[in-house]
Amino acid sequence: MILLLGAGGQLGQAFAGELRRRGASFIPLTRNALDYTQFDLLFDYVRKMSPEFVINAVGYPGRPNVDGCEQARELTLHLNTLLPQTIARVCLITNTPWGHVSSACVYAGAKVMTGGETRIERDLNRPEIRRLLAQHPDWVRGFTELDEPNFSFRCAPCSFYSGTKVLAEDAIRGVGWSYIWRPGMLFHEREEPRNLLCRLQRYPKVYDSVNCLSHRDEFVRACLDLWQRRAPFGIYNMTNPGAVTNRQIVETIERILKPNRRWEFWGSDEEFYRMAAKSLRSSAVLDGSKLLAAGIRLRPVMESLEHCLRHWRPALDPTDHPGSPTFAAAMGTP
Repeated sequence: MILLLGAGGQLGQAFAGELRRRGASFIPLTRNALDYTQFDLLFDYVRKMSPEFVINAVGYPGRPNVDGCEQARELTLHLNTLLPQTIARVCLITNTPWGHVSSACVYAGAKVMTGGETRIERDLNRPEIRRLLAQHPDWVRGFTELDEPNFSFRCAPCSFYSGTKVLAEDAIRGVGWSYIWRPGMLFHEREEPRNLLCRLQRYPKVYDSVNCLSHRDEFVRACLDLWQRRAPFGIYNMTNPGAVTNRQIVETIERILKPNRRWEFWGSDEEFYRMAAKSLRSSAVLDGSKLLAAGIRLRPVMESLEHCLRHWRPALDPTDHPGSPTFAAAMGTP
């Protein structure tokens, strides 16, 4: 039996759906049912239920976006940093393997190869780096799991969200039997508020950054596959291979969905941060070689994006119903 914490959130619902599809025995737990942020309550529950695996799908990414973490720092620290430590202690004491959803946003930039040398470039929006990505994408390499996060409180500046995710990784890494899963920005086929494809269609102006992305359902399947295959515990980068710009995503949306609108883009980083953003955005490329070596392949990011848009499901699709996870997510139900 698997214990799923945070079953009411976007990722929690995706995990629950995939576990049902696999016919797995699991308990979807929300804080309304049990306040798993309290060590004693969680410890007693895990000891009583003896799950074979625990999934931590809890986290606070900010509302409506990462800027919200700057205004709710106590909540962000509580859910993104302190809760994973609580779960790690419980699982260590009870000898329970578990998996924790972290984030690709613990990095900024990429490894750039020029003149036979490799250097870390934090700003992927520099014109020469954009040209390199367009003309020689193989010269821009992602961070591996062996690279220390560089978008953290120790490597300021960073966002408060990313800082708390790095603190959690530092605290739980190597404690007991655990996976640390790092997804990129999440996208999928359904029109839901947290879906990157949905947000880009609703923004009045788009910030054209370079990102690594994760198809939500591919990410969830890969997490469960790691456990089912008994892959070595540790950190795994879980992004679809390749880097993509928001402008490329918008162009793909225009080509496939043909929406009745024209997009505007912020003219510069300075304009975006002065007019629209309260916290720094992570723009990074990750290397997924370790996941591939474990026998798990995610589709290239552009292939996955195009598939999503060709199978796009607007909010409240007729196949959804009020009791379904899709309906709840579309309505923003926690």
